[in-house]
Amino acid sequence: MFVGPLLFLFVSSLKPDLQIFADLGSWRAFLPVGDVSLDNYTAVFDRVPFPRLLLNSIGISAVTVVLGLLINSLAAFGLARLRWRGKQIVLTLIIATLIVPFETLALPLVWWVNKLPSLRMEGFQLELTQGWLDTYQVQIIPFVANAFSIYLFYQYFTSIPTELDEAARMDGAGWFRIYRTVVMPLSGPAVATVAILTFLPAWNSYLWPLMVVQSEELRPVMIGIQYFFQLNVSWGQIMAYASMITLPVLALFLAFQKAFIGSIASSGVKG
Repeated sequence: MFVGPLLFLFVSSLKPDLQIFADLGSWRAFLPVGDVSLDNYTAVFDRVPFPRLLLNSIGISAVTVVLGLLINSLAAFGLARLRWRGKQIVLTLIIATLIVPFETLALPLVWWVNKLPSLRMEGFQLELTQGWLDTYQVQIIPFVANAFSIYLFYQYFTSIPTELDEAARMDGAGWFRIYRTVVMPLSGPAVATVAILTFLPAWNSYLWPLMVVQSEELRPVMIGIQYFFQLNVSWGQIMAYASMITLPVLALFLAFQKAFIGSIASSGVKG
């Protein structure tokens, strides 16, 4: 059931539209038979600035993952290892935000980011302007902090013995050094889990960039789908484009399949 749509996607990307619709009523829809070629893939590059969109998505996803690992792990470290009044209330409020769908927050978030100051390059000079709309940071910063990532790190950090902190404190280490040299090196499974779960939404982001990005040179790959619904719609080209943006993620998963499954399993087990 899961492989079927992917198989249909890849096979249909090799067929012209007439062949796709002719094969829909039989098993030929899942087989590379009939009028098969790579014409749809070559047409994608004529219709969409694919290299630029791909580079944007890679950069946005990579920066979101790196900043997300840092911010969320620091927040979880403060909640799990430090003693301060009210941290359970803060943790409860953070987890409670998981029940709020993003669509509910999207419009207020657009209003807020449009009020924030921004540095823009005009010629060879930096100018301070108002609003983050149509920038790279508006696609990254709102999604760096994540309640689920904080909870995963928190859960894993609480399973690490606090005696390690006390030993490091006796050696003169501060809290940040304990975080950097003691806790994080022991949290590889949690880091891998959060990295994967942060990368996938960043790569698949569609609604938010559609709302806040207008310039073609700033758009991610998912927005490229819109190019194929202008003027004449070619379903073969749409399938080819969807295959091209799916293959990198699929290849990444297959390459790190064991690490992915192991990290998910171990991050959910305490002790």
